Amino acid sequence: MIQAFKAHLHMRLFAAFFLLLTGQFAVAGSALIDIQTKWDKTNFTLAGKAQIESFEQLQAASEAYTMANPGQVEGWIWRGIVDSSFAGAKGGLGALGLAKKARKHFDKAIEIDGDAMQGAAYSSLGTLYYSVPGWPIGFGDDDKADELLQKGLSLNPNGIDSNYFYAEFLSNQKKPEQALEFYRKSLNAPSREGRAVADDGRRKQAQEAIDALEK
Repeated sequence: MIQAFKAHLHMRLFAAFFLLLTGQFAVAGSALIDIQTKWDKTNFTLAGKAQIESFEQLQAASEAYTMANPGQVEGWIWRGIVDSSFAGAKGGLGALGLAKKARKHFDKAIEIDGDAMQGAAYSSLGTLYYSVPGWPIGFGDDDKADELLQKGLSLNPNGIDSNYFYAEFLSNQKKPEQALEFYRKSLNAPSREGRAVADDGRRKQAQEAIDALEK
């Protein structure tokens, strides 16, 4: 009887712990989805002061998420995405500081699991490496960028972002024919569930780039 009772109690405690654990993950996942959804809107539909203010809010939210969930790679990826895209929107002297922070976040994500989110950390980090100035001002490095972007493509060969980022790099390297190939892949990439705003915005960017290169 006692053994049976202990076994029953153990199972109940395990069930309670499992429910608590999965509940925490659900809450964490929900917070990350909120960051993703807000970023989609901020990056693709806002401009000017409204966009800057929204990025500041996203910074605070993504920092809080990684502090509460330091072992979850997706949080570090999104924190890097927020800081790197904020750098692009902000420009000026403050942009390089944000880019350096983003690099640290992507490095942390790769350290945990570089394959997460279909290699998003590699593609995003590669974009940073060709976008910022080189030494002694920044850490820019076109060879490193090419290596990281191709790594991201290898993990997500049909992705809308991985193809777009590599196309942008090739265009920056004055390789228009190769760039067109990857812009078209981005334009025709499968839609992502729950990412309609981002997908529409990225396709618009890809089409504008194609139109400009084909003139």
